[in-house]
Amino acid sequence: MYLGRIVAIGRTADGRNAAMYRVSSRSFPNREAVMKGGFMAVMPRAGFEGDLQKNPYITYNCLRLAGEFAVVSNGSQTDPVAEKIAMGVPVRDAMATVLTAMDYEKDALDTPRIVAACHRTEAYGYLGIVRKDAVLVRRFELAPGKIYHISTYEHNFPCDGFGGDGFDAADAAAAVQYVINGGDFATFENPVTAAAALADGDTFAIASANA
Repeated sequence: MYLGRIVAIGRTADGRNAAMYRVSSRSFPNREAVMKGGFMAVMPRAGFEGDLQKNPYITYNCLRLAGEFAVVSNGSQTDPVAEKIAMGVPVRDAMATVLTAMDYEKDALDTPRIVAACHRTEAYGYLGIVRKDAVLVRRFELAPGKIYHISTYEHNFPCDGFGGDGFDAADAAAAVQYVINGGDFATFENPVTAAAALADGDTFAIASANA
């Protein structure tokens, strides 16, 4: 099954929260997630910079920390959502306001914007999406081993059914690998690159990897 871009939130078996992002792409597979100015950004790999002329939406900050929250998304909405949360705006309101204002991407596929955020210590997080026909934001209670996701295609609304049990990660690098090919994610096609933030002491550890 091809889901396109995916954001996920989960809680490891030992009770650490994680926010994860995966690029799955058929049209622009030559991308990678790299640290840029303290944020994790999705960018064309060396030699494929010309892809930006074909689609300006393929590069953006995909992961940022905002106070006690980690925020991941599939587009430039990452920055304003994280900034609003850092200013004290409730997560639900930050997501709903930004998604409504920015709307879905005006590319050939009307690609939805998706976003996820999880608290560092408290067992909850949010998933949100703006599609051509809807804006949806929902809070999820996180339990050890449980993960929830939303994607640009197919699994494109926040619900209990998109996710699974058995999520675990010893560190942020393992969380990245999980969203690339762990659990149900192994059945989702065309993985390209991924990034993750995993609660680690008084902050989040961040990692990325290419599929």
